[in-house]
Amino acid sequence: MSNKDTDSGLEFLESPEGLAGELTKFEKNLEKNRNIFFIVGGVIVAALAGWLGYHWYVNSQDEQAQAVLFNPVFAIESDSLNKALKGSGGNPGLLAIADEYSVTPAGNLANFYAGTALLKQGKFDEAIERLKSFSSSDLLVQARAYSLIGDAYMEKNNAEEAISYYQKAVDYKPNAYFTPMYMVKLGIAYEKAKKNQEAIEVYGNLIEKYPQSSEVLNAKKFKGLLESAAE
Repeated sequence: MSNKDTDSGLEFLESPEGLAGELTKFEKNLEKNRNIFFIVGGVIVAALAGWLGYHWYVNSQDEQAQAVLFNPVFAIESDSLNKALKGSGGNPGLLAIADEYSVTPAGNLANFYAGTALLKQGKFDEAIERLKSFSSSDLLVQARAYSLIGDAYMEKNNAEEAISYYQKAVDYKPNAYFTPMYMVKLGIAYEKAKKNQEAIEVYGNLIEKYPQSSEVLNAKKFKGLLESAAE
């Protein structure tokens, strides 16, 4: 920095008039932008309040949904499917709970139970709709929902759609306990779709990846039959 620049800076610091001028400019800029600051701050506060309010609402609704979900779940486990779906004795059923509490985890779970009950009743399209509305990160239930959708499509003689959902069940967090069962269903769906080579590959993968599974015997049998028919 040159002596001239240093002297200029010292003059500014030592000059009351220069300092007052800079403060005046700062105050004008602050006044000019004050409304913007208030607006941005207000938006942030409103967004935070809305987020907190929404989560409080969802939590309170979920508590109510869990309370009313007990009776229809008990009914479905007792094979009282109509009571489970439509309710009884002034208690709402799974369909009403799923619709009324749709934003809550319990309402989401009601869709799964409703889909299961509707599938048992042979109402395949309604079952598919409810099960597709269900979503979970759970290791077991989401894959089970995909598999049930596949079952519904198989009942509708739509093997291609069944293959799609059985594949989703197989791919969702694979494990030695349930994945082999979904693989057998996938293989059977491929057979129904006349895609025997794909079925052979699925059975082969099951035998290789899950040799301790109880489904291996079926996989070996089905694979052997397909390979014999191809000779």
